[in-house]
Parts: sequence; structure tokens; C-alpha cells
Amino acid sequence: MILILAYSAVILSFASGLLALVMNQRLFLLDWFEKSSADNERLASCLGEKQFSSLVQKAVFMLLGLSGVFAVLAGLSVLISQGVVTDQLSLGLPWLPWHVRFDCLSGFFFLIVGIAVSAVSLYGPGYVKSYTDSQHPFAVLGLFTGLFVSGMLLVLLADDAFFFMIAWELMSVASYFLVAFQHEHAANRRAAFIYLLMAEVGALAIILGFGVLASFSEGFTFDALRQVQLSANWASIAFVLALLGFGMKAGIVPVHVWLPEAHPVAPSHISALMSGVMLKVALYGLIRFCFDLLGEVHWQWGVVLLILGTISALGGILYAMMQPNLKRLLAYSSVENIGIIFMVLGLAMIFMANGHPQLAALGFLAALLHAFNHALFKNLLFLGAGMIHHQTHQLNIDLMGGLIRKMPKTSVLFLIGCMSISSLPLFNGFVSEWLAFQTALQVDVLDNGVLRSLIPVAAASLALTAALAAACFVKVFGMIFLGQSRSHHCDNAREIQDKGMLAGSGLLAGLCFLFGIFPGLIINLINKVSGQLLGASLPNDAALGWLWLAPVSANQASYAPPLVLTGALIAGCISFWYLRRNPATVIRHAETWDCGFGGLTPKMQYSCSAFTMPFRRIFNKVWIIDERIDKDLRGAMNQDVAAVHYHLEVNDHSWPLLYEPIERGVNTTATIVGRIQTGNIRTYLGYSFATLILMLWVIS
Repeated sequence: MILILAYSAVILSFASGLLALVMNQRLFLLDWFEKSSADNERLASCLGEKQFSSLVQKAVFMLLGLSGVFAVLAGLSVLISQGVVTDQLSLGLPWLPWHVRFDCLSGFFFLIVGIAVSAVSLYGPGYVKSYTDSQHPFAVLGLFTGLFVSGMLLVLLADDAFFFMIAWELMSVASYFLVAFQHEHAANRRAAFIYLLMAEVGALAIILGFGVLASFSEGFTFDALRQVQLSANWASIAFVLALLGFGMKAGIVPVHVWLPEAHPVAPSHISALMSGVMLKVALYGLIRFCFDLLGEVHWQWGVVLLILGTISALGGILYAMMQPNLKRLLAYSSVENIGIIFMVLGLAMIFMANGHPQLAALGFLAALLHAFNHALFKNLLFLGAGMIHHQTHQLNIDLMGGLIRKMPKTSVLFLIGCMSISSLPLFNGFVSEWLAFQTALQVDVLDNGVLRSLIPVAAASLALTAALAAACFVKVFGMIFLGQSRSHHCDNAREIQDKGMLAGSGLLAGLCFLFGIFPGLIINLINKVSGQLLGASLPNDAALGWLWLAPVSANQASYAPPLVLTGALIAGCISFWYLRRNPATVIRHAETWDCGFGGLTPKMQYSCSAFTMPFRRIFNKVWIIDERIDKDLRGAMNQDVAAVHYHLEVNDHSWPLLYEPIERGVNTTATIVGRIQTGNIRTYLGYSFATLILMLWVIS
């Protein structure tokens, strides 16, 4: 029954893509109308192109929504039952059918995919109305969205290396076409090319990682790979290859550069799926490879993840602060959150290798919980960015402002996402980061002096990251929704009228608040994942009730979000009553003080560069900064300043340090290799003869 639910999710997502491809052509339906009776002909004439297109779009997203619902049901079923279901499909190679395994780890990520897809299915019909079929055919968008979702689900079901890579490539190639959907723009084509190139390099690394395991096993099935006993050196080589492949897809520094290029150019609901879900599928692959297939973990691997995660978390949020483009900012924020997850996974590896399985389970739980929470609030923020873009036709934060009066419902939903990602209490982001800190604070059980020094530094970096994230999203919400409008697009903006778009975002916002108040609902499910995969659960299972959360010990640290909510409501009621009771303190509405300048204008408001200037001065070595002020001088001897232009460009160090040298090396090699193309047949025969002699020598 559980596998039927999982298969149904895959089939429905695949069917949604096929429906978009076939039905959007309107060929067989309209032909049938024309060849039928007069009544059908009248019906065909009434069924206009626009109505038919809208009907197809709703049907496609309805199938996609059903796929999400079945994925949620399948994930919950296997998590509650704690079962492991296996199967074989008569596909693949003649001697290697596709093997399927559905366990608690797969079920948890099924749950993540299902929730996100369900929200997108509500949001999508209203959002895609802005695309015209002539320039951006819905058949392309719907087809590759369905293939993208089915690819992610198949990755979670795969139980052999061959099936896994087929599903992985389906996910990657389908998402490439979604990134390149608006291909008339050169920036979109460039972003799609970078994404596809890095995706294929990562896939090659994953294949090599599986190859290391397969070379010591009797087959490609995961059961065969689990039986392999690798030496420390070979196991480390396999780990590095898996880290490169899955880390590139997850967006870990320094192989993260495709994220800020691809996410801003994809449609917003696709950006939500890529950032909120696809990155988690890459995380699933790394967890499956390291904790399941490799078996015994080494503490050195944990140190690598801890260091890379720390750099990614701190670097990601610092780069996010500098971005004026909303979706590019959210993409860099995903780098930050993936870094946090890698940090805690590294702690789990360190504790596991040092003989503390329960503390490893705590770190593992914190990592999975943050992955779940990030899927919720990052999907919410990307959908919110899509609504803002849909109504204002721009993503530049410097050109927004005052939207809280124009779009009050959107502002509330976006505010919930900002508070969740800023790890404020009463929202889900706080719980997972609090558990991450609780994991790092258990460092005193380790005997290794290097680890006892390194982990507190990483914990301090995590605290700094959380503070910078709060500052970043204060900037985002304040500049977009508060103050005065900075452009005529914002002046003309109106609230979203499509109920589906609001419902999809509202579903995610409600879950952010629900799991912030009652985190035990999801923590109990994740605890079953760690119990099945690691063979250990939290140190203090008894303190996981709906009221209290004390993962290590109630005497050491505890958090009771329902009590915090109750206290906040009481304080709010008292404050409201006091303000209403005392006439001297009653809230009054007045014009903002203009400091005597004779009226406020939008130009007096903070810009992105002005808001982030103190951070830019402190952390100026983190970025490549090109900052200058150009003056237009006129008059006698150019003494009069006619205009002043401020220019600021912030670039990523990864490009000149890593990617540009590779690009130059590839171009140089291509130039050298190109010289052998002489166009002379005798030269080519000589090459063939030399190759034949070399091969005979090697074989003999």
C-alpha cells in the first residue's frame, strides 16, 4: 500500500507533464469537435483558445497537486510504520532491473517534496497567466515541471546506482529546460548553461563515487554496495567524490555559483522547487551515500563538512546582504542555509565516529529538521517574490517600497517567511537552529583537543550567521513593504486577486507557524529516521512532548514554544489595554518627521547599498568590491558639479580564484588540441596508425 502511494505520486507528476504537452496542442480535441455533430461544433466554437488554455493549465496543476498529496501520504505512512518496502521494476538493463527501496529516510524527503509541490500546484495556475503561449508555451513549462518533480521522487526511490543516476539526470536535465524557459534573454541562456555544465560535472563525480564502491562489490544494487568493506583511503576517496557531486547540486561553497545565476531567471514557482526541494534531494543523496552505503564514518569527514558548512553559511548570508535583486538574494540565502545543514551533519559525523551515537542522532535530527524548515520558508519566500514580481514587474529592491499598503495580504505572508528564515522564536527556523546550537554545546564529551577548539568557533560563526540573516531580512522586508514607493510600478501595484496564489503561500506560512509552536510533531518523525538509519535516537526521548522540547536534558536546556506564545499574547493584550486606557499613550497617526527639509521624498530613503554599508566596511575582504563616485563637471574650468553618480558592484571571489583559471586552462588546451586538425588526410592516417601501435603495446 505504501509503495502504491509512492508510485502514484510519481505517475501523477509524470502524467501532468504529458498532459501539458498533449492537451496544449488542442489537436485531437478540436479535431474531434469538428468531426462530430453540430452541437459539438457549437461547443468547439464556444471553447475559445484562452478558455481552453486556462482549463489545461488548471488540469495540469491539479494532477501535480494530487502528486504532492500522494507524496505526503506515502511519506507519512512509511515514517509512522517505520517500515522498509522494496520492489523491482522491469525496466533498466536486461541484467539489472530497477530496484526500489522506500524507507524512513526516503519517506521524510517524500514529505518535503509533497508539501512543496502541493503549495506550488495551488500557486501555479494564477502565476502562469502572465506568460503568453506565443513566446513561452505552457506545454514546455508543464512538461518539464512534471518531469522535474517525477525525477526528484524517483531519486528518493532508487535502490541501485544505475536507477539512481537515471533519475538524477532526469531531474537535472528537466530543471535545465525550466531555467532556460525564457531563453530570449542572454542572461537566462548563460545561467542555464552554467547550471547544466556544473550539474553534469557533479553527476560525473557521483558516478565515480559509485564506481569506487562498485569496484569492490558484486553488483550495482545498494544492498551489494552496503556489504563493501573499504579501506580508509578508498572510503575517503569515495566520500570526496560524493561530496563534490552532491555538494555541487546542493550549492555548497565554492561550487555554489550556479545558484545565484539560475534561481533569479527561472519562473518563481520553479525557483521555489529548485531552492526549497531540489537542494534537499542533493542532501538526501549525500546522507544516503555517507551514512548508509559507506557505513562507517570517519571524524575527518565531519571536520570537512563542518568547515565547508561554516564557510558556506557565513559567506552565503554576507553575499545575500549585498544583493539588490530579490531572487538573487534568496538564492544566496539558500547557500547559507545549506551551509548550516552541512555544519550540523559534520557534527553528527564527528560524534558518531567518536562513539557518541545519541549525540550524533541529535545533530542528524537538527540537520534534517532545518532541511524541512528551509523547504517551507524558502518556498514561501520565493512564492512571495513571484507575487511581488507579478504585480510590480520588477525584482530590484531599490525600486520598491510602500507595498504594505498596496499588498497587505502578501506583506503578512512574506513577513512570516522573513521571521522564519531569521530564526525568530515562535517560527520554525528558530527550533532547528536552536537544536544545532545544542548539538555544538555537547563538545565537552570529546577528547580531541582540536575538535574541542574547532567546534566552538563554528558555533560562534553560526551565531554570527543568524544575526546577519536577521539584519538581511530586516532590509528585505523594510525596503520592499515599508516607506514610500520608489517607482511608478509600485505606485500602481495591487493585491493579488488570484486566491490560489494566496492559498499556496498561506499553506506554507501556516506550516511555518504550526511547526514553530509544535515542533514535536515533526521531530518525532525525524527521530524515527535517525533510529532506522543510525541505530540511535535522541538522548532524551521523554522530553519530546507537545509542550516541552529538551533534547539532551531538561536540566540543561529546554524550550516550550506554546508557553512562549502564551506569554507573548498576554504581554500583547496588556500593552494594547494600557495604550487604549491611557489617552497620553494612545497610538496616533501622523506624518513622518521630515527633519525640517520641507517634505519627504522617496530619494531620502535608505537604499540597499546604504543599508549594508556598515557591514561592507567590516567584512570588505569577503567580496570583490568596485565602488566609485562619478561626478559630471561643467562650467568654467569644470568647477560646477552638475550630477553625481554612485556605482557599486559586488562580485564573488569564487569566479577569479577557481572558475576563471579553469576557463583559461580549457581554452588553452582547446587551442593546442585544435592544432592537430590540419585537414590533411595523411596526417589523420598517421594519428590512427600511432594510436593503433600504442593500443597494441598496451594490450600486449
